[in-house]
Amino acid sequence: MQLQDLSTRPLKLKPARVRRNYSGGLLLEQWQNRSNPEDGNMPENWVASTVDVRTDDYVENEGLSTVVIDKDTEILLRDLINSNPVVFLGKEHVNTYSASLGVLVKLIDSCTRLYIQVHPDRDFAKKYLNSEFGKTEAWYILGGRRINGEDPYVYFGFKEGVTKKLWKELFEKQDIEGMLNCLHRFSVKAGDIFLIESGMPHAIGAGCFVLEVQEPTDYTFRVERTSHDGRKLPDTFCHQGIGFERMLEAFRYETYSRDDMLRQFYLKTDVIEYQEGGTKSSIIPDRYSDFFTMEELNITHKFFMKKSDEFIIAVVLSGQGRIEWHGGEMRIKQSNELFIPAGLKEFIWESDDGKNLKVVLSYPPKFKV
Repeated sequence: MQLQDLSTRPLKLKPARVRRNYSGGLLLEQWQNRSNPEDGNMPENWVASTVDVRTDDYVENEGLSTVVIDKDTEILLRDLINSNPVVFLGKEHVNTYSASLGVLVKLIDSCTRLYIQVHPDRDFAKKYLNSEFGKTEAWYILGGRRINGEDPYVYFGFKEGVTKKLWKELFEKQDIEGMLNCLHRFSVKAGDIFLIESGMPHAIGAGCFVLEVQEPTDYTFRVERTSHDGRKLPDTFCHQGIGFERMLEAFRYETYSRDDMLRQFYLKTDVIEYQEGGTKSSIIPDRYSDFFTMEELNITHKFFMKKSDEFIIAVVLSGQGRIEWHGGEMRIKQSNELFIPAGLKEFIWESDDGKNLKVVLSYPPKFKV
């Protein structure tokens, strides 16, 4: 088989677990139907990833997705795409982004609050980090759990009255509670969707199980210099090597009322296509397509898809069934990850009898960086 022959069929991916500086993973492993699920230091699973993990403790190929060709053959998705980017990503995409997917999907399950952080926008990333991409992201809440008596929650966005001067003072004093009090806090539940623009301060709270779509970088600036258990964190872990003064310039010091936050950054699903066997809904709508878009399929029988010369990243949220295309079919079930190449233009999703099949589809950016 020639590698380019794989561009006309869906490709199943192995889970790519990633070590992080916070704990979690129990809900992720339960959802993946693993034996003996538990929390640990690998609370994230990167999907269709061709992005290297940024860490001081390097592990070869950590976070990179692997395509399962058959029971005896595997290949890194990055290597497969590099073998012929046009047939896997589409001609127009390659003309703009070369072999970069332009998007990254993650599954995140936290049992501790993540550090208060911010991500660079594209201009900042290009100027100081030699990257064409920043890190605008969106969270689709899949579920959660109570931790220490608290419902799952997130922090993001500056409250009214917060200034750059105040934020810098709180940072220099390492007044963590003061910094948290500068941010809006929202309890979350399954189905909630939040857009987190680059430059916006945020922190995923304890108890969140999230599907995240983002620009394809691992650049994170953190304002907490001490770990939750009291250890001093390396300066470069916080400022990524650019220094604290410059790091503080990555924040966008716009403030919002709570109502404004919900109005601008809390998104709602919208059914955009009906078929007899299911529906397609928008999760991240086209107005954000210069970063990414996301849709959800709810399939009760059969759902036909015809797409243009583009790739799709698919995650099976629940149910089981199959995906059929000219010349083949593949069984799919909850937690399966798929890369659907540009060369596959028409296919059918089908749920098993009595099993509603729910699939999230993530798409790359539409415009030039």
